[in-house]
Amino acid sequence: MDQTQSLPESQSKIKEFLSRFFKNHDLKPEEDIFALGFVNSLLAMQLVAFVEKEFGIRVEDEDLDLDNFRSIQAISNLVAKKSGAAAPVATA
Repeated sequence: MDQTQSLPESQSKIKEFLSRFFKNHDLKPEEDIFALGFVNSLLAMQLVAFVEKEFGIRVEDEDLDLDNFRSIQAISNLVAKKSGAAAPVATA
């Protein structure tokens, strides 16, 4: 069974993005993607750009802490924190 279905939406989107780079590994939300050895500097930059674009947030210099990007869960927590701090977005 695909566990992506049971993840919160933000985690599901992050996992989907990372799965492109982790082809033969089913990432768990708390798994350390850096410790697994899959992340290089280019992927780290792509991940930051993806998070900003996908979730409409701005990743500031102080957010560029390894702990904020270490796992799907950590990235999701950063998105939630930044989204909560952002001004409300008008919806149609």
